Amino acid sequence: MHKPVHTYEVEALEAVLRANLPDFDRLDRLEKFPSGQSNPTYLVSSGEHQYVLRAKPPGDLIASAHQVDREFLVMRALAGTGVPVPKTFFLTGEETPIGAQFFVMEYLEGRVFWNPALPELPMHERGQVFAEMNRVMATLHALNPAALGLADFGKPGGYFERQTARWIKQYRATEMDPQPDMEALITWLSGNMVPDDGLVALVHGDYRLDNLMFHPDKPEITAVLDWELSTLGHPIADLAYQCMQWRLPNGGQLRGLAGIDRTAQGLPTEQEYVAAYCRQRGWSGIPHWNFYLVFSMFRLAAIVQGILFRAAKGNASNPKTVDDLRPALTLLSGMARDLAETPSQISV
Repeated sequence: MHKPVHTYEVEALEAVLRANLPDFDRLDRLEKFPSGQSNPTYLVSSGEHQYVLRAKPPGDLIASAHQVDREFLVMRALAGTGVPVPKTFFLTGEETPIGAQFFVMEYLEGRVFWNPALPELPMHERGQVFAEMNRVMATLHALNPAALGLADFGKPGGYFERQTARWIKQYRATEMDPQPDMEALITWLSGNMVPDDGLVALVHGDYRLDNLMFHPDKPEITAVLDWELSTLGHPIADLAYQCMQWRLPNGGQLRGLAGIDRTAQGLPTEQEYVAAYCRQRGWSGIPHWNFYLVFSMFRLAAIVQGILFRAAKGNASNPKTVDDLRPALTLLSGMARDLAETPSQISV
């Protein structure tokens, strides 16, 4: 656990928590979870009771980023669906005792896996973890956003065109040093946009292994976390974003599966994972597969640039890991540029 990155008066914060939380008496501890680079997340302890507080970071923020209110809204809407999420208690306004908007949700016990090679698990359970990730993602994408009260959670249609423009804008707002590969990708994505096929789903936006909590003893997801980037979008965006891990190196902050013998380690190949998702959705395959991977890598590179930018301004949620992320920008943009001119599709 780490010390809070927000400043606050204990009595003022206690008053807000006491008014909105069941069984809250006094603030015994407020400790920051060590993981996470975007929205600081804290363990709140009051006697025998524990809660999780998730807040916008302190300082000046990029417009449209760190929207904890959207996280709160989507998790509340997903309660009772086949997508497991923590119970949410309340959301504050912008003026709070910690100087930033926050929400509070339940604290859950479980396992979070950081290495997608899953070395801590016996081989026969590794494939089950990936199958469960796939199942929950397909379940999410099959939900009807309007039935959940999320019809206005994003703009339907034209997702990749709009998202490309958004992340170019985000990158431009935070770029510091010249990045030739990023400039090449901006040109390529704008000139090779996939046609809109009309598919619309609720997408997580950051669907990866370490944003999922598993049951303490079973390969069963008990909570999907970190919904900051969720919106109405295209389901392939989540799938391709997750499938980047098959191509990224296993060491460092990006934590991929490159160089690992998947079959020998009980892990699915990228082709097998995508084919399993397609079968659940009733699809025969995915054309333009490399476009989606290139877009995902560019988007993640833009997110990394934003983290580096906040670190330079002293606002990083987890400053100790920022140095490890510096090579990631070059790696991601270089890999994406190599993929850009290679047409590819996945068939079932």
